[in-house]
Amino acid sequence: MEQTAAQARERFAQVGSVTGRAESADGSIRVEVAPGGLLTDVRITHAALRAGTDAVAQQIVDLANRATRRAGDRMYRALSPVLGPGSDRQLASLGYEPLPDDEDEPRYPGAAR
Repeated sequence: MEQTAAQARERFAQVGSVTGRAESADGSIRVEVAPGGLLTDVRITHAALRAGTDAVAQQIVDLANRATRRAGDRMYRALSPVLGPGSDRQLASLGYEPLPDDEDEPRYPGAAR
């Protein structure tokens, strides 16, 4: 157990801060989350506000969800080599799963990046 903890500390020292980030296609809204989805930063430009409060709120929620998936992917990639084979189910139960290759592709014009 102590060896695994030491390996995890070493791995996190290598990969740095594990967060997830996402921004709107036009860059007017950006969010950052910690693993698990805790918002750590939200940036909104004046241009974003022109869309109206409901649209901005929905975009923040969508971006936070995307950033949370990215943070889970980063946490998975940091811990999976340390925990070894068979850890996928345990990591998935915590919300730490690898992203599909096409996850970062916008689904429609103006979609979040």
